[in-house]
Amino acid sequence: MADQTGPLSSVRIIECSMLGPAAITTHLGDMGAEIIKIESPSGDYIRQMTWPIVEGVSLMHLHVNRGKRSLVLDLRKPEGVETFLELVRDADVVIEAMRPGGLERRGLGYDKLREVNPRIVFATISGYGMTGPYAELPSHGVAYDVWAGLVKPEITEDGFAAIPEHPSMGIHAGPMFGALGVLAGVIKARETGEGCRLEVAQSDAAAAMDWYRSESWKAYERPEDEVTGNASDNYVRRAPGTAGMRDGVRYQFYEASDGGFVLLQASEREFWENFCRGIGQPELFEANPGAKFADHAVGNVALRQQLKDIFATRTAKEWVDLGLEINVPIINVNTPQTLKDDPQFQDRFPWISAERLGAEQQPSPIKFLDIDVPVPTKAPTVGQHSDEVLRDVLGWDEDRIAAVRATGALG
Repeated sequence: MADQTGPLSSVRIIECSMLGPAAITTHLGDMGAEIIKIESPSGDYIRQMTWPIVEGVSLMHLHVNRGKRSLVLDLRKPEGVETFLELVRDADVVIEAMRPGGLERRGLGYDKLREVNPRIVFATISGYGMTGPYAELPSHGVAYDVWAGLVKPEITEDGFAAIPEHPSMGIHAGPMFGALGVLAGVIKARETGEGCRLEVAQSDAAAAMDWYRSESWKAYERPEDEVTGNASDNYVRRAPGTAGMRDGVRYQFYEASDGGFVLLQASEREFWENFCRGIGQPELFEANPGAKFADHAVGNVALRQQLKDIFATRTAKEWVDLGLEINVPIINVNTPQTLKDDPQFQDRFPWISAERLGAEQQPSPIKFLDIDVPVPTKAPTVGQHSDEVLRDVLGWDEDRIAAVRATGALG
């Protein structure tokens, strides 16, 4: 096994992946898992996909495949299949990050893998999952968010429908749910000696992350005497999720004096009172005490105008500093461009250098306070570690490597 540190340093993962679903192992690798990425002789074309392209290689490849080793195996050849099975014998996990059934069609389905390693955890991550009418439908990342109701079309000035800027939920949440499932499977396998099979759809993950809205709409299908709004809204049903905050006042965006925006979240009476007294206007609280919890003062236009004028008197930073001082949730509004300059981001996310990874990248957000974790290595070129893996993991000598290479199984 390669020299690894971190809490997952004893976990070995064999990964067959194409494009973004390979992120299912990225954070596991950041925590020390050994990941061997099996590639066809032509390689994973993620290296040419998306943008930006950094010195000829996509940022997506540099990020999601960081810390991994690449081994080329042509699974159309029996020697390639045999080598794959030899790797599985001492592995913990096999990842199929592509359309479901890809490994089965190559004679490497779950049942075959269990023959050589009963403890193996077999995880498939795909766009729409293994079942349902869309299982065979090709897809890319935005599709999962659109399907899950997270992204609405914009209409351009010339009348065309357009995809708006948005956070990509499914392609990030799917791999995170998948990694959680993989770790659960590994724990079970180590306790019982029996592996398991699991699958994750990135579309399912996008819907699961937005459960609050979809479950609220479902709850509202019940009679109004069974499902109501909350006390601060006089029990009137408010639009689900963030849409119910659109007309909020104590929970709202406000522009600061420097042109930046802040978000005030004084929905609890305690925070609201702290705010009013902290700015030297206790009469504002006395005139508008509101409910104890979850009160956004929806529709109070006069109060909203007062707050608009108040927030225009200080910079965004001054408002955040005041929030810290008086115990009120106020935060500055960032963009993807300004986030890197935010002092909280700079404290929590020290960039991993381009010299090491090919492009500046954020570290894992998981922070162990008393365990060392490895600094990821640069995402591999196709087959970069083929000989190294065969020597170090399988114990092959140079003659055997040469013999199998002569068959074409190593590309």
